[in-house]
Amino acid sequence: MQLPRESMQDVFDISTIVLLAVAVLIFIKLRSVLGQRTGRERPPYDPYSAPDPVRNAPGDKVIPLPQRTSEPAKPAESSEPVDRYAGIAVLGSPVARGLDAIISADKSFDVKHFIAGARSAYEMIVTAYAEGDRRALKNLLAREVYDGFEAVIREREARGETAETRFVSIDTTDITAAELRGKTAQITLRFVSQLVSATRDRNGNVIDGSADKVTSVTDVWTFARDVAARDPNWKLVATEAGA
Repeated sequence: MQLPRESMQDVFDISTIVLLAVAVLIFIKLRSVLGQRTGRERPPYDPYSAPDPVRNAPGDKVIPLPQRTSEPAKPAESSEPVDRYAGIAVLGSPVARGLDAIISADKSFDVKHFIAGARSAYEMIVTAYAEGDRRALKNLLAREVYDGFEAVIREREARGETAETRFVSIDTTDITAAELRGKTAQITLRFVSQLVSATRDRNGNVIDGSADKVTSVTDVWTFARDVAARDPNWKLVATEAGA
């Protein structure tokens, strides 16, 4: 027997509603069990891929630990003071303290360069004095010292005498004192040199020293410089014979 069209339509509508309700219930159940994607899920684990760093949520207060490296740990730096005057002055000695004061006032001062320059000046002054080279001496000596040297040269010339000096070596150059007096830096050095020195009369006869014999000579000289001046040159301000 064939049902009327209206009855079949009612049956179909009811069946459809029932199926839709069941589908909705299944979807809700699966959703509650499996959860939903938020875009922040971890990707599937890949044992051959490089590990990614942990990403913290914006609100997390996590301090990342430093990465381990294969480099060996660096030894701790020594707290011992650097001996900048090694071989020149004992650390903490009056000479070292004096050099520190000079460096504080004159950042360009270099003690090793100074010693090298003092050695050159010593040889130039001794040679110029023997030759009577007043012009060279005037550039290297303080006024008082120059006046003393010039007076001896003038007396020697008046007697008709000549001096000869030849350096064999400068064996040692030691700083014995250093200080800063106001704006004036003063450094005293002890020179030990080997010289051939002789004085001849007007006839050429040796009247003092020896023209052939090497003599060991010790001189103690003091050089000074105004650290506030633009002139970088040091001048000889005092001389004395050393023991």
